[in-house]
Amino acid sequence: MALAALSGDEQRVIFSRLCNPLDPGVAVAFGSASNELWTATQGPRQQLQADYEAAAALGRKAGKRSCKELREAKSFQWQGLGISLDDLALLGTLGSVLLALDTLILHERAANPDGVPRLAEKLGAGALPAATYLSLNTTPVGDAGASALAAALGRGALPRLKTLFLSSTALGDAGLVALAPALRRRPALEGLYVAGNPLGGDGLAALVAPPPPTGVLANLKTLHLGYTQITDAGCAALASALESGALPSLKTLWLVSIPASAAVKATVQRTGLQVHRCGSFCRTTNE
Repeated sequence: MALAALSGDEQRVIFSRLCNPLDPGVAVAFGSASNELWTATQGPRQQLQADYEAAAALGRKAGKRSCKELREAKSFQWQGLGISLDDLALLGTLGSVLLALDTLILHERAANPDGVPRLAEKLGAGALPAATYLSLNTTPVGDAGASALAAALGRGALPRLKTLFLSSTALGDAGLVALAPALRRRPALEGLYVAGNPLGGDGLAALVAPPPPTGVLANLKTLHLGYTQITDAGCAALASALESGALPSLKTLWLVSIPASAAVKATVQRTGLQVHRCGSFCRTTNE
């Protein structure tokens, strides 16, 4: 009776909000509430069925036996399976309904360079609300992908992100400069890994610039900059930022196999970071 009191437009708005490609039954049941609504939603219902089948196929590729299993999954791993542009766009669209997903791993060396931008462009406000761990290692991200990811974070996607892996993703200075402001606004971020990329001092400076009074990257504990193009100037800027109070929680910093000289690396050590094995640095503590 309550539905009968709503206008057709109001019923269609409710129907559109109920459309979930991982659980289409609710929308279909609502659409049958009146003959008028059932007729008016014929096209959207057909599209919802197609989206459901596509989501099920995507889930099966990643080892999920059903849309229910995908919907309830806490981890989604796609490694060396071959992922298309459409797959990545669909995964981004599903970000709004993957409410339990904590870990997203996409390691696809042969992926199309346009893939990560397509994925990020589909991540709307609040997408992947429970995700704390995102790894795109070896996947072509590039500067375009980093910019698209920055825009997604700016819209409110991945609000609980704690760990971000972007190692060996063709990330350059321009990409890190674009991404840095969004990361600096992520108070929960604890680990950032950008090793093996052609980035240098400009990207690093954007990431660790002295904080305003409210502070930035206050909880970052691990920063991997190994195998990048960071020179003496970049290390000097990093040392200055650390001395000014940036990265107050930093425990581990990798600077292995970068062009910077040992003497300038030592300036970073003098900020309270002690040389550790494997080329890493660890902040000294009183614990």
